[in-house]
Amino acid sequence: MSLSLQEFIEQYPIIIDIPVQWGEMDAFNHVNNVVYFRYFESARIAYMEQTKIMSEMQETQVGPILANTECRYRRPVTYPDQLKVGCRTLELGDQEIIQEYAVFSLQQQTITTLGKARVVMVDYKTGQKVAVSDTIKAAIVKQQPELD
Repeated sequence: MSLSLQEFIEQYPIIIDIPVQWGEMDAFNHVNNVVYFRYFESARIAYMEQTKIMSEMQETQVGPILANTECRYRRPVTYPDQLKVGCRTLELGDQEIIQEYAVFSLQQQTITTLGKARVVMVDYKTGQKVAVSDTIKAAIVKQQPELD
């Protein structure tokens, strides 16, 4: 997946900026593999705040839980670098949201890392899976009309 920065920005409705920290590198002199999951988490939370999932959770006690996640490392990232981490929805199911993440390195001018996650909506009072609300679906479709 080779995208210019402009194409990356056009394809991901939520993008956060993250500077690479010196302490994120490991003994092999690149960002440690576990750090990417933190990057994805930060982008996921920004996405959930934008689509009102987090505020709805405060009101209803229904919210997201990460069911599974994966990461594909394409190129190593090192300090110093500035990253743009994008998040978008690939699929919007009845009880789940399938998301994709991409890490764009400004230093390398390419996507270095790809991720994917399955997020399930749960009623935190009962611990049971529940439907994605119409409000949340509408907010996601507003950002990504192609999902409608």
